Amino acid sequence: MAHERNIFLIGPRAGGKTSVGQALAERLGREFVDTDHALVADAGMEIADYVARHGWDAFRDLEAEILARAATPGGRVIGCGGGIVLRKENRAVLRTGVTLYLKVDPDELARRLMRDPNEAQRPSLTGRSVADEVREVLAKRAPLYEGCADATVTGVSVDETVRRALDALDGHF
Repeated sequence: MAHERNIFLIGPRAGGKTSVGQALAERLGREFVDTDHALVADAGMEIADYVARHGWDAFRDLEAEILARAATPGGRVIGCGGGIVLRKENRAVLRTGVTLYLKVDPDELARRLMRDPNEAQRPSLTGRSVADEVREVLAKRAPLYEGCADATVTGVSVDETVRRALDALDGHF
């Protein structure tokens, strides 16, 4: 049934997936799941600590498990970790619902990350400056985001992005 299809929000760190996802879920009367928050709860430690202790491969394994659990039928709004698109099996999971790519200008992403680095939740992926890292990571991941997305959504505020997400979802339910 269409109303049970999950809505996946994908995009880079600081792209608004949590803020937009919570607002969108509330607007639609659906449960919201943030895969990064679920991973922290499951692991019992922050992402940076988990990666430092177990490595990126173990992190990606756990992330895939969290996504698979969240994606069971139920019509949730699921905010996905920025790197969730890196694994083929995760991209297959995203195809089970409606996937929206929250696209944000790289300069705006860098500003957001510098304003709220939250390094425990968002560890550096490259060890480079925030602006350089944003550009480098986006260059690699943007084609994956675009390839997984049923629609690309942009907006300058949470409210505007939610309105545009609702418009994008209109043809899918």
